[in-house]
Amino acid sequence: QAHLVESGGGSVEAGGSLRLSCSVSGYATSSYSMAWFRQTPGLEREAVAYVYIRDFITYYSDSVEGRFTISRDNPRNTMYLQMNSLKPEDTAMYTCATRNGWKASAATWNRADRYNDWGQGTQVTVFS
Repeated sequence: QAHLVESGGGSVEAGGSLRLSCSVSGYATSSYSMAWFRQTPGLEREAVAYVYIRDFITYYSDSVEGRFTISRDNPRNTMYLQMNSLKPEDTAMYTCATRNGWKASAATWNRADRYNDWGQGTQVTVFS
């Protein structure tokens, strides 16, 4: 079981940027998947970005494609979500999730039920 800790949330004006971090511990290898989800009260949880750590295959939702980018710091076992050109509709609680020993496909990466371990979340608020 992994332990995930997110950080980097905050409040930013529309058009601005934030970088979220997800520190991952507890896995012996890099053969795991990680995704960023977001949720606003009253709405369904939405997957926005995915990475398979071993070969760095990534997927992004249409709503963030071209604005959000996943990167990594291997020595620190930390993944980042760089969020640019933020919009008020990006306001949500952002949570990272992982699953060991599993590589998602384009059809499965965004399914929350495929992930085993979850962080506590970090709030992002974008104001206009």
